[in-house]
Amino acid sequence: MLGWAALVLAGLVVVGEMLGWPFLAGPLEQALSASLDRRVSLTPPAGDERSSDSFRVRFIGGIHLETPQLTVAAPAWSQASQMLLANGLDLRLRYIDLWRAWRGHPLRIEQLRASRLVTALERLPDGRASWQFAADGSSATPAAPMRLPGVGLLLIEEGVLSYRDGVQDIEVESLLALVDQQLRVTASGHWRESPVKVSATLSGLAAADGDLADSSLPSRLPLVLETTIGRARLRFDGRIDELSSDTSLQGRFDLSGPSLAAVGDPIGVTLPSTTAFHSAGVVVREGDAWRVRVDDATVGASRLNGAFSYASDGAVPMLAGQLTGRHLSLADLGPAVGTTSITSTADPLSPAPIATQAVVKGPGKVLPARPFDLAALRVMNANVLIDIAEVDLNTTALEPLRPLRAHLQLTGGVLSLSDLDARTADGRLSGRLGLDGRGAQALWDADLRWNEVRLERWVRQARGGDAPPYVSGRLNGSATLKGQGRSTAEILASLNGRVRTELIGGAVSHLMVEAAGIDLAQALGVLLKNDDALPLGCAVADLDLTAGALRPRVMVIDTTDSAVWIDGSLSLAAESLDLRAVISPKDFSPLTLRAPVHVRGSFAKPEVSLDKAKLGGQVAASLLLALLNPLAALIPLIDTGDSDIAQRNAAACRRLTQQGARQS
Repeated sequence: MLGWAALVLAGLVVVGEMLGWPFLAGPLEQALSASLDRRVSLTPPAGDERSSDSFRVRFIGGIHLETPQLTVAAPAWSQASQMLLANGLDLRLRYIDLWRAWRGHPLRIEQLRASRLVTALERLPDGRASWQFAADGSSATPAAPMRLPGVGLLLIEEGVLSYRDGVQDIEVESLLALVDQQLRVTASGHWRESPVKVSATLSGLAAADGDLADSSLPSRLPLVLETTIGRARLRFDGRIDELSSDTSLQGRFDLSGPSLAAVGDPIGVTLPSTTAFHSAGVVVREGDAWRVRVDDATVGASRLNGAFSYASDGAVPMLAGQLTGRHLSLADLGPAVGTTSITSTADPLSPAPIATQAVVKGPGKVLPARPFDLAALRVMNANVLIDIAEVDLNTTALEPLRPLRAHLQLTGGVLSLSDLDARTADGRLSGRLGLDGRGAQALWDADLRWNEVRLERWVRQARGGDAPPYVSGRLNGSATLKGQGRSTAEILASLNGRVRTELIGGAVSHLMVEAAGIDLAQALGVLLKNDDALPLGCAVADLDLTAGALRPRVMVIDTTDSAVWIDGSLSLAAESLDLRAVISPKDFSPLTLRAPVHVRGSFAKPEVSLDKAKLGGQVAASLLLALLNPLAALIPLIDTGDSDIAQRNAAACRRLTQQGARQS
């Protein structure tokens, strides 16, 4: 009896598989509708000329569904008539893929064929999405992005896909067509305020009426993709395994745009704001892991390359790798801190200049005040080694850094640049920089050291003939600073810390010292016999910063001829100057108007003047004596110098230098 029962059951299964279980259409519709809380129809509506008898489903070896029409309704909150409409559908699923989907993995469709496919996917600003099915019609994870199911083989003769995302502000409509064994996709719309255009061709597919189970189909299909988002352009020429959110691919890319940040935003990668760029290389994706080799990257005048990996399988995406190159210009990174002018950049692929965002400053200010994008620091982590052969400091007055090496790390919104090692003018710059972007305001700190920098080489001082450089010597020093704010200007306005630097074994232009002291006789003598270099007994600057106000503890330049002492203050908050330079002569001069020199005003309009009270007294005394005897008018202009005071000041200067050397 059991044997006969098994035989009858097997016969029924065989007959059911041969007929395609047509009587299961109704029960399957009810089960799917109840499970998804959506109206699901597996057959054409009543009265349709296409017969519902064409419905077929088979279960041996996997699920194979054939139907003239499949419809999945849109959620109740949507204005679309349906989320999915497929005509002439032929769908195949493997049980192993269904089991994996039940365990939480993305669903993989073995094969999908349709004569016509219309899909409307949408997500509201509150996070409710049409592709997330829940009994209450809401989204379990409001901000979760869409993950397309994997498709081993997709054959769509004609299709329309519309996608509207209120969270990301995306609206795109795509057209699909199968022509000559090629799936061609064109799409247009917008992402935020930027227009979007996509053109893709997937080759090597079977004909629409071919055998979908043909094992001779290539395991990797050639894909050519061209995408434009605003002025950012991408071309990919390579091969892919299948169409899905996690497809494996390999090929060459060509990418260009107005800024690296504009490219990183759509894919969730934090990249710095830059001038226009163009890059090319090789990209490989395996699951959630990306590997990119940048053979050539042109960012403004910079020439870079590198190798990177990007993994999004963790709680926070991770970018790792090495950035190298032969030349980096800091001007090309100017937009990151708001220092690029509106005419300073151009698209490297276009002869026409591109207008970029202008520097954001307050009225009458010079420090950039454009707010930082701190939220971008929190969307991913990074671990990148930097090795650049040459870094241009964006001025012809300073020698470039050759080379620059550092370790960039971004963890939980905290950006650090450690192990900094830069060489210039026979000297070295080392230390670290940090930016904490976890709060509403950025917390910035720096701990830097510079040693043995030849000042006459680092600061270019072009002079004619055999004239010596204005200042020379070996520059040593350190800076320990902290600040906070939402822009470069706010951070500078809040700086606290100390900066100390000294010049060792140096010399200064004789003419410059005499001119600073308004020593007309000696300056004239220097001009007649050509300028020479005065050895520096010491030159030291020890500066305190408190809430953006810089005040010298001591700032002095001591030579064999004179000592120049500087005091006063400089405000980074108000961008104002109030400095005074006092010259203490060590020698006799018959014609001088020695008076303190004042530098006042704003950073935008500094004003240099002499101490009018002292200068006026000298001039008045000279005029009065001129009434008695013209030669007597020179008496107030004679400066005998005060060698005792000058020597004591020089000794104090040397003690400060020695003290600083011990501290460093």
